[in-house]
Amino acid sequence: MVRLYGLLFLVNLALLVIALIDCLSTDEDEIRNLPKIAWVFIILLFSPVGAIVWFVAGRPQRAVARAGGEWRAGGGFPEATRPSTRSMAPDDDPEFLRGLAKGRREDEEMFSKWEADLRRREEELRRREEEEGQDGEGRPPRG
Repeated sequence: MVRLYGLLFLVNLALLVIALIDCLSTDEDEIRNLPKIAWVFIILLFSPVGAIVWFVAGRPQRAVARAGGEWRAGGGFPEATRPSTRSMAPDDDPEFLRGLAKGRREDEEMFSKWEADLRRREEELRRREEEEGQDGEGRPPRG
């Protein structure tokens, strides 16, 4: 009879500890029916019934991860529904390299247009300075 009571005591203690840790580690907004502090008191004061009630009525319902559903870190995925990941490095991906080459060509074209525009503006500025350098009668300034 003593062994039976010892076994029931250990089962009760394990259930109490597991329920208390689960309750304390759950986010406040995920807990159902009562605030977290109320669940802690129920688990501690009404052992083992409080722990059982926590698992039945207070613990958040875990959503099953499905394809196209919301993914939560640590939720795990079956291999078939795992989100797709890039299987190769970017420098091995031909599409990525084509995009880089296209971007480089576009940058070079834009740079050459800017250089041509800069040369044109410098030439206009030199012309204006030469025109303004002459006084109103068309003579160069005295030096």
